[in-house]
Amino acid sequence: MSNQQHQGLPVAGYKPQSDEKVALVNENKELEERILRQMDRLAALPAGTVDPRWFSIGRTAIENGFMALNRSIFQPGRASLPEDLPAHRTHDDLGRVA
Repeated sequence: MSNQQHQGLPVAGYKPQSDEKVALVNENKELEERILRQMDRLAALPAGTVDPRWFSIGRTAIENGFMALNRSIFQPGRASLPEDLPAHRTHDDLGRVA
């Protein structure tokens, strides 16, 4: 893969990403979609086939898991606020001003 940098999302804290990182997240998104489609099939089964409470807990856990994996790859930072001085302060991994 090339070393091209993709512009970060137009959201505070997101930064440019390499082709490699974008490819990893896209692979994760495909895997997540396959799992969610399986869950859609389960949700369409006759009432009583799956426990809706546990189904909801499982879906949320899967969605949270993939979100965490993707954040671990993209590593978004903390957002700067207008009252922060100087304007370009950064934070370390523990959220402390660096």
